[in-house]
Amino acid sequence: MDITFMVALVIALALFFDFTNGFHDTANAMATPIATGAIKPKTAVTLAALLNLVGAFLSTEVAKTVSGGIIREGSGTSPITPEIIFAGLMGAILWNMITWLKGLPSSSSHALFGGLIGAAIVGIGFNSINLESLLQKVILPAIFAPLIAGLVAYVCTRLAYALTSRHDPETGSKLTQKRGGFRTGQIFTSSLVALAHGTNDAQKTMGIITLVLIAAGTQAPGTGPQFWVIAACALAIAIGTYSGGWRIIRTMGSGLTEVKPAQGFAAETSTASAILASSHLGFALSTTQVASGSVIGSGMGRKGTTVRWNMVGKIAIGWLFTLPAAGIVGALTALLVNTGVVGVLIAAIAGTGAVLFMFFYSRKSAVGHHNAVEVEEAGQAVRFAKKKAMARARAEAKAKAKAEASAKPNARPQAETEPQSQAPADADATNPKETQR
Repeated sequence: MDITFMVALVIALALFFDFTNGFHDTANAMATPIATGAIKPKTAVTLAALLNLVGAFLSTEVAKTVSGGIIREGSGTSPITPEIIFAGLMGAILWNMITWLKGLPSSSSHALFGGLIGAAIVGIGFNSINLESLLQKVILPAIFAPLIAGLVAYVCTRLAYALTSRHDPETGSKLTQKRGGFRTGQIFTSSLVALAHGTNDAQKTMGIITLVLIAAGTQAPGTGPQFWVIAACALAIAIGTYSGGWRIIRTMGSGLTEVKPAQGFAAETSTASAILASSHLGFALSTTQVASGSVIGSGMGRKGTTVRWNMVGKIAIGWLFTLPAAGIVGALTALLVNTGVVGVLIAAIAGTGAVLFMFFYSRKSAVGHHNAVEVEEAGQAVRFAKKKAMARARAEAKAKAKAEASAKPNARPQAETEPQSQAPADADATNPKETQR
């Protein structure tokens, strides 16, 4: 097969993977602010898309790890070919689609590494894998990053509630405390997570495209991604992020624990800190694992909140199976593409068919911005809307009373005065001030 056509095919597939990475990981930044009512769903995904786009231009350290760290590049004893990279991407994409269909926040990063490792082992051999780099920059961060993020979120949540609690000076009893300021803060912390996500996850596809260019001999080994590669990957992940990924937003926003503004603020702060630190160090971190660990930690940090451990268990199983499952698909695809042009075409057609099947199957139980997460009813936006509705109801009652009074000139104009005195009382009785823990 013509190497130029194969390279173009792999680049197109890599950009599609970047797209799936975007909608797969939107929940990392925006699930909790959507759940607490801090940001409207469509506004949230639009903001996340823009910040992912910007973040992709801020760093290339992770891209260098992917292109020159996990898989050995260049010619020599273990050259990697565009066909092998094609097989690895196929494994990553199919696993991303499966977990998206199930609403599981699995790691797109580990799916990518698993697919590449499986394809490289079958197509080249074990000597193509840089085990030291794999251990230091993938395996160890996968183990410790969600634990550290969860611990930080737990501590931040306890501090947030401790510092904002109030007590009656006479009785010493705890007073109900409003924490609406945390909801406003979530706008900034979730934006920081989206920006950090762009600095980490978009880099992985940049690394893949750089790797295939090196394998094709059009770029020198050891060099970083070219500008057009950075721009294309930034745009692809931004478009994917804008498409939503609502199934996983549902799991992250309400499937793990009930999220309040102070919890969301703490979770997003710890997530952003971990991702930005890993991007600076060149760690190809799983942002999904970090975000999930942060949400769980924040749930444990708030008294009275129950963490849904059955859902945590399902997510953990997905984490454990991501590397080997994507690796198996990548390995099987590598066996197929090694047979030649026909094998590549069969793999491409079969992969496309599987993706289309899962997409159309998902339409049977569609999840969108209207039903992804049950928004926190104590949200400021909701409260303001209720106030407007109350004012409208009072105005309508007053107008009705005036109309009745004018229709009965001899009658005592009691109807006009009663709604004015009763409406506020009725409103307070039916809509007491909602508070947040």
